[in-house]
Amino acid sequence: MFQSFNVSASALTAQRLRMDVISANMANVDTTRAKMVDGKWQPYRRKMVVMQPNESFSSFLHEAMNERSAGGVKVTKIVEDQTPFKLVYDPSHPDADENGYVQLPNVDPLKEMVDLMSATRSYEANVTVLNATKGMLMKALEIGK
Repeated sequence: MFQSFNVSASALTAQRLRMDVISANMANVDTTRAKMVDGKWQPYRRKMVVMQPNESFSSFLHEAMNERSAGGVKVTKIVEDQTPFKLVYDPSHPDADENGYVQLPNVDPLKEMVDLMSATRSYEANVTVLNATKGMLMKALEIGK
């Protein structure tokens, strides 16, 4: 009966983490000194959240056939985007190389905003599901009076 609360709660937690990672990406869009690699500063690398279902498909199918709901989502890891850094010609920048180019983070603000909108919509949808489930349970309790 309360399994749908667990499913919605796991989705809310995962989407909230996703929004936190996106906001960290946006905050570091101009960070040229994030990590030291081989004695040299590297720019910030975009991070992404990887999610997967709590259950495998076969176990989900088995539980569904037994008329029990299963599901939910879990964050398995946060990975760094391996796309190359942006190169910008700015010889006056303190982090410019000998040719005058500066490596900037691989964060695209437009892509981050789209991801943020998607995470926000998913979060809102799960809040709606949670409230609908709560309403149905309250109505069920009223019937028993």
